[in-house]
Amino acid sequence: MSGVLYFDGNCGMCTRSVDALVRRQRTGELQIAPFQRPGTAERLGVTAEQLAEAAWWADSSGEVYRGAEAINAALAAGMGSRIPLAVYRIPGIRQLQDATYRWVAGHRYRFPGTTPHCAVRPADC
Repeated sequence: MSGVLYFDGNCGMCTRSVDALVRRQRTGELQIAPFQRPGTAERLGVTAEQLAEAAWWADSSGEVYRGAEAINAALAAGMGSRIPLAVYRIPGIRQLQDATYRWVAGHRYRFPGTTPHCAVRPADC
C-alpha cells in the first residue's frame, strides 16, 4: 500500500511528525506533501475548508482517508504492514484515536516542532 500523506506544511509539529515517519519507514512506500500545494483539495475531492482541518492520505488505489485514519494508513505504508489500520478499526480504538486526533489538530500550532515545511521549501507550497 503506497501513497501520499498530505499534512499542514505551515505547522512545525506536523512537519516534525511527518519527517519522523519518513525517517523510520522501511518500505519507501510513504511519501509526504504539504496540503498547501496547489491542486491538493481537487486531487483529494474535498473543499479547501475540509483540507485545512486534518491530515489526508491518498493511496495508490485511489482511497482517501483523513485524520487519525490517514496517519494510520501512512504508518502502515511505511511499516509494510496493515496492522496499524487493523488496530485503528477495532471498535472503541477508532473513536479514541479520532477524538485525540481532533484535539491535537485543533491545538497543533501550540505544540513545539521544527521549522515548518513551507518555510524551508516554499516552492512545495
